[in-house]
Amino acid sequence: MRRLRHTKILATLGPASSDAATIESLYVAGADLFRFNFSHGTHEEHQHRFELVRDLEKRLQRPIGVIADLQGPKLRLGVFAEKSVLLRSGQEFRLDSDDALGDEQRVCLPHKEIIESMQPGSDLLLDDGKLRLKVVRAGANFLDTKVVIGGEISSHKGVNVLDTILNRPVLTDKDRKDCEFAIQLGCDFIALSFVQSPEDVDALRQLTKGRIHIMTKMEKPSAIERMQEIIAVSDAVMVARGDLGVELPPEEVPIQQKRLISACREAGKPVVVATHMLDSMVHAPQPTRAEASDVATAVYDGADAVTLSAETAAGKYCRESVAMMDRIICRVEEHALYRQILKNWHPPPQATVSDAVSIAAAGAAETLQAQVMVTFTKTGSTALLASRERPSLGILGLTADLHTARRLNIAWGVYPVVEAEVENFSDMVDKACRAVFREQMAQVGDVIVVTAGVPFGIAGSTNVVRIAHVEQHHADAVRKEPHHKGVTDAGDHRQLHSEKF
Repeated sequence: MRRLRHTKILATLGPASSDAATIESLYVAGADLFRFNFSHGTHEEHQHRFELVRDLEKRLQRPIGVIADLQGPKLRLGVFAEKSVLLRSGQEFRLDSDDALGDEQRVCLPHKEIIESMQPGSDLLLDDGKLRLKVVRAGANFLDTKVVIGGEISSHKGVNVLDTILNRPVLTDKDRKDCEFAIQLGCDFIALSFVQSPEDVDALRQLTKGRIHIMTKMEKPSAIERMQEIIAVSDAVMVARGDLGVELPPEEVPIQQKRLISACREAGKPVVVATHMLDSMVHAPQPTRAEASDVATAVYDGADAVTLSAETAAGKYCRESVAMMDRIICRVEEHALYRQILKNWHPPPQATVSDAVSIAAAGAAETLQAQVMVTFTKTGSTALLASRERPSLGILGLTADLHTARRLNIAWGVYPVVEAEVENFSDMVDKACRAVFREQMAQVGDVIVVTAGVPFGIAGSTNVVRIAHVEQHHADAVRKEPHHKGVTDAGDHRQLHSEKF
């Protein structure tokens, strides 16, 4: 199941992908992690899919990451008396706290924080940006607006606020319940929606208390303005272009996507690009050429992963969508321009031992034409440092922690494998050489580059780089291991993690 590409694929599970056969077909086609969208579905439905993923993990003996995506505070209009009303450009329209049924003159806006935060001159978007209003007067319980772009509007359509930071908690009651459920379930990442500031991320971290890693969704202009601070307090980042594309002009979205990817690469944080990547494949067996180019652009930019949403959650061509994304990624990564782009833009090194060692390891691997880089990692930090260098060769991430292995599926170029703790230098070299041979990433006589931290087993202490050769006795040792279906079900770490798998 080792992928012959560096960029990862995140596939969303939903009504169209809720049975064991479909989920397995998505994984075999190329999905590296699965996303559960808590904006839809019940806890029971999510648990059913989660159990199917973990059953698949046991059968294939491959760690598989799961991301729980919180809904966040959805801002919506109240209810109209008619099925829909027509707002004409230039007319006045009131949004207020009165829950009476709406008409062509007014409607309830059941979000006090919007009314309290808006000022004359502020803009609001309705129905994913189809209609635009400008505030002309603001009162304690109302906003009088002028319709800038009109159109038909109906009950419960979404509201997007521009140029204003709302005074609201980032976590709704539903989010808190969903978060606790996802942690108890055993998800590997929790994705936080509609982040406006680093304090929003801090609020979630206080709630999770280190029990799950946090992926911050960048979908608000206010978050873009503070991207460096937000990235610093996040474990991973998602460029969520759905709402971001509503609140920003279309021509701005590609630029901000590149800025976010660049900033995340510099910080060494995994970054995922999401929304509408192969959207036409919800109903069609082939994507548009523009969609193929969109996926390719994210890969050329150096994103860690690209995402399928409705394509795999509700589409008619789930497996085909994953297979198509896999083909696009592979084609881009074999193009000479891809390596040149990654080489031309390299994040500046930080003045740390870990960064110096990782850069030296990547340089040594290129100079010696090594077959693979091997990282021994406890929390994943060593593997992420290797991934940050974007080497042309593969990265084998060895860890004794199954949860770390699952999370590393999101990191560019990292192939995670569960392996027993290293005891000493000799053991480190032996385990590395046996692992690369077992995973068919190197053969006898090949050079490999190994990074680790000493003392072994201490998180965040990458300080050793070792050049090693795969020798015949390593191959012989692997061949004497009991034959198992999966690579993480071999040797001395079978007993260590058999209860987890």
